[in-house]
Amino acid sequence: MSRRYDSRTTIFSPEAERRNIHKLLDEVFFSEKIYKLNEDMACSVAGITSDANVLTNELRLIAQRYLLQYQEPIPCEQLVTALCDIKQAYTQFGGKRPFGVSLLYIGWDKHYGFQLYQSDPSGNYGGWKATCIGNNSAAAVSMLKQDYKEGEMTLKSALALAVKVLNKTMDVSKLSAEKVEIATLTRENGKTVIRVLKQKEVEQLIKKHEEEEAKAEREKKEKEQKEKDK
Repeated sequence: MSRRYDSRTTIFSPEAERRNIHKLLDEVFFSEKIYKLNEDMACSVAGITSDANVLTNELRLIAQRYLLQYQEPIPCEQLVTALCDIKQAYTQFGGKRPFGVSLLYIGWDKHYGFQLYQSDPSGNYGGWKATCIGNNSAAAVSMLKQDYKEGEMTLKSALALAVKVLNKTMDVSKLSAEKVEIATLTRENGKTVIRVLKQKEVEQLIKKHEEEEAKAEREKKEKEQKEKDK
């Protein structure tokens, strides 16, 4: 029976936006879509949250076992591969469903430096320079293809691009900090620093994007008016 099982068929909930959180929750300790895996890696999830909790716990265990055995952090791709083997196995087990989660992994290791990986519910994975998962991901990836400038991106410009893509692709009339969760991974003094931006910082990024959009719209209208007046 397993030989006739379609390994490409998976169960997946594409919802990837952050839900409204209660005002009494402490944002320092609360993170719904972003998980720190070890000192050098973090991941973001889209899909069934309960499945995501199981998989992220497994990722942490794999990383800790490797650290205990070899006395050094696990390479990024090796951690991704280990989890994808588990995800792929669940597409073959009779009486069990695949994990309904897609993941984005960010990390740094001494072999390849900064890395970004994506894996889907079937266990397939790949390395990326920029990508997106979840609802409207195709439109988001299309925007990234146009606006991502290889070798020219800074952390500041990358954050601005991320907000721009979210603003254009999320199914909301107005982007708000309550719906967005952003994390950065940098190297400082020989150590990897993973930081989830606070709500006020996200609000500032959104405000700056809205100001730039308004400015671009004004310039466009002025240009059109000048052409009409000629």
